[in-house]
Amino acid sequence: MNINWYPGHMKKTIEDIEKKLKLVDFVIEIIDSRIPYSSRNPLFDELLKNKKRLLIFNKSDLSDPKLNEEWMKKLTDENNFAISYNATKPNVNIVVKKAEDLMSEEIKKYEEKGLKKGPLRAMIVGIPNSGKSTFINSISGTKSAKTGNRPGVTKTNQWIKIHPKLHLLDTPGVLWPKFEENVGLNLAFTGAIKDKIMDRETLALKLIEKLVKIDSTLIENRYNLKDIKELSSIEIMDEIGKRRGALMRGGFIDYEKVSGIILDEFRKGLMGKVTLEGPNEFWKIWRWLL
Repeated sequence: MNINWYPGHMKKTIEDIEKKLKLVDFVIEIIDSRIPYSSRNPLFDELLKNKKRLLIFNKSDLSDPKLNEEWMKKLTDENNFAISYNATKPNVNIVVKKAEDLMSEEIKKYEEKGLKKGPLRAMIVGIPNSGKSTFINSISGTKSAKTGNRPGVTKTNQWIKIHPKLHLLDTPGVLWPKFEENVGLNLAFTGAIKDKIMDRETLALKLIEKLVKIDSTLIENRYNLKDIKELSSIEIMDEIGKRRGALMRGGFIDYEKVSGIILDEFRKGLMGKVTLEGPNEFWKIWRWLL
């Protein structure tokens, strides 16, 4: 299943980010903690190479806590600090504290010159639907950024004063022109790519296949099923359709309806805390990058 979605405004966003990097001290990168590898735009590695990054593992309430810790440990170094964040339990102080820790050397240089560093300024970047706007609104306590449970809501750059010590420049979510099949699927599963550009029924079948490999009880417990490892993905979908009343005249399964149910309930975390990829899957890639 080949998935690519790169609207024209995303290329412009990348160019705009590059121009405005000089306005900020560091970058906050919002990562969807359900897909920590797939939700990181590889274009940022070159684009942001001269800026320190605070990596926000967003939507931590929807992902596996153990894998969150493993991922954050893997990605943290002297220029990249990673923290877990749940926007339903806002904590601006931890974000400000981590930002100050990350930029401690730069702050110290100001102090040694007898100068007082003003508020730290950070640019927020991330892929569509990673929760950037929700993150900003949760720590600012206001609806400063537009939100929506679909990609492409933030369209313009927005400066937001979330704390006397930290000001943020929000930017639209941006993908990259071409990605691997597994990455494309993970982005589609979590809603980073608009559903209307793909076959939702095939996507739901692929999600069932993925979840069964990770932990079949996620589906079994949610839909009151047993021993689904012995079933094919389409057979599992049929059983879910029967239990949810996704039926057409004659008792046939309404695949469009049941596909929507499966995708929607996964994205809302109703199947449990799920991380779709572990750090060890990408060890060769990390080692090469280092």
